[in-house]
Amino acid sequence: MKWFIQAFKKYAVFNGRARRKEFWMYYLFLIIFMVVAAVIDAAMGSFVLSAVFTLVTLVPTLSVYIRRLHDTGRSGWWILISLIPLVGGLVLFYFLISDGGVEDNQYGESPKMVAA
Repeated sequence: MKWFIQAFKKYAVFNGRARRKEFWMYYLFLIIFMVVAAVIDAAMGSFVLSAVFTLVTLVPTLSVYIRRLHDTGRSGWWILISLIPLVGGLVLFYFLISDGGVEDNQYGESPKMVAA
């Protein structure tokens, strides 16, 4: 849960780097909360809660995606590759699961070395 909250604290930070753990833990809680919102919406017969949740999490999600891409040494613009049907999503998934390495890159110092 702390990773989800941390992403909201850095909701507009598009520079720097995010470790795999930070990204995937945020994504796990995002999916859990989206499922809960969808279940509540289905019980109420509307889609308002899911829509509001999606809008609230849009910017933090983009920022954590971009910081994760920075950790792998790629520009945040690589997120647009997901617009290519099927192949783009697979390539982006590969980028997101790739190890960022312990060396510093053009986007900042390694979060692995900061955490150590």
